[in-house]
Amino acid sequence: MAPTRDMECLRGMCEAAGRVILDLYEAGVEVERKSDESPVTEADRRAEAVLLEALATAYPGVPVVAEEAAAAGRIPEIGDRFFLVDPLDGTREFVSGRGEFTVNVALVEHGVPVLGAVYAPATGGMFVGATDAGAFELAGGGWKRCQVRMPAHEPPVALASRSHADAQTEELLGALGVRERVSVGSSLKFCLLARGEADFYPRFGRTMEWDTAAGHAVLTAAGGVVTGIEGTPLRYGKRNQAHDTDFANPGFLAAGDPALIRGASTQVEGVKAL
Repeated sequence: MAPTRDMECLRGMCEAAGRVILDLYEAGVEVERKSDESPVTEADRRAEAVLLEALATAYPGVPVVAEEAAAAGRIPEIGDRFFLVDPLDGTREFVSGRGEFTVNVALVEHGVPVLGAVYAPATGGMFVGATDAGAFELAGGGWKRCQVRMPAHEPPVALASRSHADAQTEELLGALGVRERVSVGSSLKFCLLARGEADFYPRFGRTMEWDTAAGHAVLTAAGGVVTGIEGTPLRYGKRNQAHDTDFANPGFLAAGDPALIRGASTQVEGVKAL
């Protein structure tokens, strides 16, 4: 089985956005701050423009919620089917000169990411996934099927955010007996789970739906699972403007082996009290 036409379509637009990002990555860019103090650069804006134009052409009429447009207050009305776009996930890694930044595009249907692409321009890493066709990585000039590791290693190998470490994550990993962890930026953490290089990725801190949807799609297509901290489904299309939580995620757990989610969710109450 090979990637579907939709996966190839997302691949092409992510690569086009990646070329824009790399041009600015090599030239250097000025860093600005958004209202939430997160960094943003011209690379974010230009890459998003490329993606929005490509999606409008390939999927006319399907709403697109994109990070920089949303930050500027331009959020379309959405229904049961819409795209989520993060043109440059891992801006901190981009600015610091590390290559762990990605272009993320995902299609959400009825609250679930069903199609996604994650592209790492600095390394050329490309991951695509769809719930009805599986997950794939572009490697050595061809597509390779991605499959999670099941059962998980004992003890499991955990992934941690390079820029967003916190005490709750450390407490949970300790409770689960994790002795080996890998630090990596952006949505690449989902992709390492998807290809079976690690087992578990917990996140207590705030993320947005466009940060996670593409990686979520790739991981679930590879046989993994993503839930809320308590083990409930992580849904998309959340809107609560009155409380400044438009498209914000709660904490989540991502794993290749569902047994890890069950074990972690039993430890969560004690960890949340920290």
